[in-house]
Amino acid sequence: MTAMTDLSAPPEVRAPRSRRTPTRKGRHPYRAALSSTRARTGLALVGLVVLAGLLAPVLAGHSPTDQSGLTLAPVGAPGHPLGTDDLGRDLFSRLLYGIRADLGIIAVAVPLGAVLGCLLALAAALHPVVDTVVQRAFDLVLAFPGLILALAVTAVLGPGRLPVILVVALAEVPVFGRLLRTGILSQRGREYVTAARVGGTSGSRILTRHVLPNAADPLVVQFALSLTVAVFLEGAMSFLGVGVRPPDPTLGAVLSQSMPHLAQAPHFAAGPLVTVTALVLGLSLVAEALNREVRR
Repeated sequence: MTAMTDLSAPPEVRAPRSRRTPTRKGRHPYRAALSSTRARTGLALVGLVVLAGLLAPVLAGHSPTDQSGLTLAPVGAPGHPLGTDDLGRDLFSRLLYGIRADLGIIAVAVPLGAVLGCLLALAAALHPVVDTVVQRAFDLVLAFPGLILALAVTAVLGPGRLPVILVVALAEVPVFGRLLRTGILSQRGREYVTAARVGGTSGSRILTRHVLPNAADPLVVQFALSLTVAVFLEGAMSFLGVGVRPPDPTLGAVLSQSMPHLAQAPHFAAGPLVTVTALVLGLSLVAEALNREVRR
């Protein structure tokens, strides 16, 4: 005799599958997003810039700080493929080491800001009083535009690599914190969370095993976007003279130094402009591809 179904038992409510879970065809959703033409173009641009920065000691034919008597040499000058600056330093070497310096800064600052923001969002999710304090702290940081925040930090610490990292990280903390907090609040109202509570699952386990995996998807997109913001912010600080100390090169510093010589030597500014454009465009294409997958 066929077993009777218990109609009084509530239906099982399962957590929605995170986008990090492979699809039925065995293809990871993020891998599918990064395999699109848009994402591949972006990854190629970013990869070229990153590779140039990593291979700077190998590709550069001169030290980025060595000076010579050949000032403002044109592109293709003997021994100087991109020419020289107003102090006779090789522009190709300064460009490569500038990329290296910028990548080192954003590779530390953006993950630091993301981790701190997510930790504060998790702390806010555990208690309403902590949530209020954290949100007011986020409001305080967001009240300062990026450059004003940079000027405030460098006024206390002075220019240098560490203040740039701190400024970029501080600017990203409330962005990641609020994004994760919004995702947590959205997932808490779902049926699978209610079912888990009724089943006796602890709040911390619900948060770590169910809510976070489904609330963290937008963070992947934001991470790519934050890298572009970090490139602009570091470049602006170096352009204004409150970034990395000279004579160490950065893309913003090389661009700032080229301003008085644009009419005489327009190639001076071409290298950092093309590099920043390629890096930002590549990261934007990757972020857009990931965003399309998250919204599906």
